[in-house]
Amino acid sequence: MKIHLLAIGTRMPQWIESGYHDYAKRLGRDCQLLLKEIPSPRKSKSQDSASVKQAESDLLLAALPEKAYVVALDESGKLYDTAGVAKRLAGWFDNHSDVALLIGGADGLSDSCLAVCRERWALSPMTFPHALVRVIVAEQIYRAYSMMNNHPYHRA
Repeated sequence: MKIHLLAIGTRMPQWIESGYHDYAKRLGRDCQLLLKEIPSPRKSKSQDSASVKQAESDLLLAALPEKAYVVALDESGKLYDTAGVAKRLAGWFDNHSDVALLIGGADGLSDSCLAVCRERWALSPMTFPHALVRVIVAEQIYRAYSMMNNHPYHRA
């Protein structure tokens, strides 16, 4: 299975890139985590946040792999504990060859983008910088994957 992590924003700090890649490379060949960074559109001073959010969402939707099961990382989504994430990952393995996880920009995802998503996943009731979300998602995918494969990484 391929998990496509589509994220608005480029030129992340080295520690973000390092953290993401550290977890992504730990996954087995049967589970690839592929990051696609999407440059944020140029903003003018006259643009409001809704139009920026829509422009970013349009770019995310245009980058979706064909036939991917689409999941929004969204504050209004469902909260999962670690076992719940492992259960979701197992379900994705059983039913999909491609899953796309969408990370919006600072203003989130537009309503039209959220309408395309089959589910919404909230990482926490707290707000995280969208760059940090890449590392958190990569770690949680790896943790869930290790649980599915009886690897000792997760020690709950």
